[in-house]
Amino acid sequence: MKLVECVPNFSEGRDGAKIETITEVIGAVDGITILDVDPGADTNRTVVTFVGEPDAVAEAAFQGIKTASEVIDMSQQTGTHPRMGATDVCPFIPVSNVSDEECIALSKQVGQRVGDELGIPVYLYEKSAQSKDRIKLPDIRKGEYEGLAEKLTDPNWKPDFGPTKLNVKAGATVMGCREFLIAYNINLNTKDHRLATDIAFELREAGRSKRVPNPKSKNLLDGEIVRHEDGKPVKVPGLFKDVKGIGWYVDAFNRAQISINFNNYKVSTIHDVYDAACRLADERGIRVTGSELVGLIPLEAMVMAGKHYLAKQNRSIGVPTADIVECAVQSLGLNDVTKFDPQEKIIDYAVTSEDRPLMGLTGTGFVEELSTNSPAPGGGSVSALAGSLGAALSSMVAALTHEKKEMLDSKPEMDAIGVEAQALKGRLSFLVDEDTNAFNKVMDANRLPATTPEEEETKSAAVESANKYAIDIPFETAEKCYRVIELAEVLVEKGNPNSVSDAGVAAEVALAGVRGASMNVLINLPGVDDQSFCDEKRKAVDELIQKAEAKHKDVFTKTLEVIER
Repeated sequence: MKLVECVPNFSEGRDGAKIETITEVIGAVDGITILDVDPGADTNRTVVTFVGEPDAVAEAAFQGIKTASEVIDMSQQTGTHPRMGATDVCPFIPVSNVSDEECIALSKQVGQRVGDELGIPVYLYEKSAQSKDRIKLPDIRKGEYEGLAEKLTDPNWKPDFGPTKLNVKAGATVMGCREFLIAYNINLNTKDHRLATDIAFELREAGRSKRVPNPKSKNLLDGEIVRHEDGKPVKVPGLFKDVKGIGWYVDAFNRAQISINFNNYKVSTIHDVYDAACRLADERGIRVTGSELVGLIPLEAMVMAGKHYLAKQNRSIGVPTADIVECAVQSLGLNDVTKFDPQEKIIDYAVTSEDRPLMGLTGTGFVEELSTNSPAPGGGSVSALAGSLGAALSSMVAALTHEKKEMLDSKPEMDAIGVEAQALKGRLSFLVDEDTNAFNKVMDANRLPATTPEEEETKSAAVESANKYAIDIPFETAEKCYRVIELAEVLVEKGNPNSVSDAGVAAEVALAGVRGASMNVLINLPGVDDQSFCDEKRKAVDELIQKAEAKHKDVFTKTLEVIER
């Protein structure tokens, strides 16, 4: 699932009815989940956070901007926060399975539509910026709404989209692709906020003024500032790029915190900053007790942290994602002052999950559902399930090998196999339900009306597309199952010999998955009119079956050899 976050800032924070009108049209777009609505009366500004797949986000963003331009009159708007339009800024942030390039394209798509259809000048910023002087939001916003009319007459400030004249009511909008921002606090066992500030200065990219350490204090803030000849302080850069930090005391927690903002968690990771804070705290005679996440965090950031700490513990990283996340939660002490619920705090989990009725059943429930007179789920879903079981067994053997002290040299390879096996397990588990969905698509297409030539043409195209999809899904299943057999072979050869039978069984069920899924490809081919497509798939299936059977034979033979030693 592709997931994009959009955080439009609307220049209205006092009128609840207007805010509700805007958020209602955003939330009404199919596939959109609104995560947060944060109005501010003093700033007269509301920040809305919503997520969804790219097309849904693009539509929701446009509808939100359109509605804001209708209910907000910038000629009458006042507030303490800098602004230049009814929708002041609208960033698109890649969260899951989406690249920066896709979000840049999304910002341009929406920007052009806003400019063309709504007559609102649009400036691109951050990663979408078309020139260096338009990267930073404050540079574009300079002069704000009041200076916009004059600004638009300057050729250097021609909008990227839309008219070069003032939209009196809506002003102008800035949009673009940026990184996900993470607000994160590190907890200390002290009430002294100056110690927290001292550490924050060490961590943040901006760094600090150089000081001569005071021998009577472990806090560098107590040292004398080193200055240049002109009297200006000598600056020392901080440890981490794209990190901002300050120290403060939190009365509710009765302790000081290091408040951190990550502008790019991929450049400077949460776990690296946390580990550095632990070291710096120890140098000052205090300790880190844990941390606190403010708002939401991408799953990727948590997985990166979990894998980091698993590796430090010399444990396998080829384990289920839930185990990786739990390791991150425990290692970062995220339950120290507030409860950390992954389902609420991890953005990928907070979004409405995909409907997966089959894999949501118990084993008994799945077997019962399979045993009814319904044509789906059927052999395709069972084939995918067989493959997922093989992948799970492969991951297990890799983890057991990783833990064996006599096989230390194999740890890197076992980690790689475990990680891949987990990914295969996840995809094949998805394909269990998707095979049934593919069947349902075929049924739905065949139910379309065909009473007119236009309807006949529409139905024919829909049936052809659905039948191809019903072939592509089991073909992917077959390919993934073959890869499981390949992993099983490596595990038989190099894995823990005490678990060799498990690796052998992984190959057995994966072969069943290859054969079963291939049957489903072949039985659906007659429903497709595209002969070249059919010929290509038939050839690919024949080759895949031959490879899988040959590979399985090797794995079976090698498994028995290890068992009989």
